[in-house]
Amino acid sequence: MTTAKDLMSAGIRYVPVTETLDRAAQLMREQDVGALPVTDTDVRLAGIITDRDIVIKCVSHGKDPAKMTAGDIMTAEPRSVESSASASEVLDAMRDIRVRRIPVTENGELIGMITEADVVRQLPQGEVYAFAQSIYVDR
Repeated sequence: MTTAKDLMSAGIRYVPVTETLDRAAQLMREQDVGALPVTDTDVRLAGIITDRDIVIKCVSHGKDPAKMTAGDIMTAEPRSVESSASASEVLDAMRDIRVRRIPVTENGELIGMITEADVVRQLPQGEVYAFAQSIYVDR
């Protein structure tokens, strides 16, 4: 059985709740990602921020990204999956909240991220098609 741990990308970058948004945006650019998990001081998942969040919740309001933090705009308590979750449980969770990426935790600690690219690379074509259909077409 394929698990979340098998699907995930490990060694992901994350930012603490105190990180400024300009630095978070720089990390996104350097890592070529559109989202970063946000952690508390114990490296436990506290939230998630996206490049879109930075633009919509900060820049478009005329606020200074060097003065706002990830904690100011993050989506708190984002949905995540345990590393032992099956591939179908992962896809169900992503479908339920209509997201293209989901953090993976183990005993509450952030250990990775599953993106739609991970799904495409590692799951059978039929499962990928059904997932894409539910995320992009059945809206």
